Amino acid sequence: MIVQDRLIQEFMELVRVDSETGNEREIADVLKGKFNALGLDVIEDDSQERTGHGAGNLFVTWPAENGGSAPKLLFTCHMDTVVPGQGIKPILGEDGWIRSDGSTILGADDKAGLAALFEAIRVVKEQKLPHGQIQFVITAGEESGLLGARAMEAKHLDADFGFALDSNGEVGAIAVAAPTQARVTMQIFGKSAHAGVNPEDGISAIQVASKAISAMKLGRIDHETTANIGKFAGGGPTNVVCDHVQLDAEARSIVQEKVERQIAAMREALETTVREHGAECEFRSEIIYPAFSFNEHDPVVQLADRAISSLGLTTRLFHSGGGSDANIFNGLKVPTINLAIGYEHIHTTQERIRAEDIVQTSRLVVAIIEESAKG
Repeated sequence: MIVQDRLIQEFMELVRVDSETGNEREIADVLKGKFNALGLDVIEDDSQERTGHGAGNLFVTWPAENGGSAPKLLFTCHMDTVVPGQGIKPILGEDGWIRSDGSTILGADDKAGLAALFEAIRVVKEQKLPHGQIQFVITAGEESGLLGARAMEAKHLDADFGFALDSNGEVGAIAVAAPTQARVTMQIFGKSAHAGVNPEDGISAIQVASKAISAMKLGRIDHETTANIGKFAGGGPTNVVCDHVQLDAEARSIVQEKVERQIAAMREALETTVREHGAECEFRSEIIYPAFSFNEHDPVVQLADRAISSLGLTTRLFHSGGGSDANIFNGLKVPTINLAIGYEHIHTTQERIRAEDIVQTSRLVVAIIEESAKG
């Protein structure tokens, strides 16, 4: 049985530990201590050397106990938060919502998931529930573009199904699809000239860039694909024709081929416009993380659905517009879905979560473990 007071107290403790992304050392050590106190060994990988963050990713493998032929499960959360996340003061209101004092975020993203995991481990141990092998992976740098997960090596993973506890929405909702993201950088090189004496001898990189952007289809491309120019940088004194502009952009799609087509279309618009105006350009794109997509017939979804139903909750499948560590685990060949855990207004000082949703999340973890052990 979930002990609500114990669970909420632990959540309050975790959010009070400063862990803004890039500064994960303290929270990593706290989490190691908690896993060790539960009799579980922790391995920290060397990803810190590649990310420059405060800690590496944590890996905990819990051997099977009377689990028979149960599949190997993986649960994952991230340890870092966005800013402002120092000196968080959580408050449990009479309405059952937990908030900060308004000067910081709360950190339910993703410490509600962490607290739910620890309570689930205690319940499984206290009730001596049979279970297959369970792996817990706690990542650093998720809020900095999934840096910890992206630096993770597949050799550390050993699971048949994965469940991330890191989505907004009511408990019972499942993000079964999320897009790939491509990071795009475009450089436009024009020709400088005096803007008041001989502007006709110059080529304005600003004008060329503007026309190139106008030639691109951006925003909502279709129901699975988006693209956006996030930054337009360049220019200097008003008496000089600008000779350089940099555009920072992105493209996303749940379908890999669609994001590749969008990137190609953006490149063609840029290069065609540049040629027409006698300028030059550079175009670079990089896939940051892969897409994933499941449906109600996939085993990982069916397992979660059975667990959700066993709690008397309603399963709702949805497609996310953003990436998470689940994208990376899928790219590393562990079928992983992202479970909603009830937080709201994340990345703002209005962030909040119901105490009951943290309890339900922990119950859901236990239910997934129990359902998987049934074979």
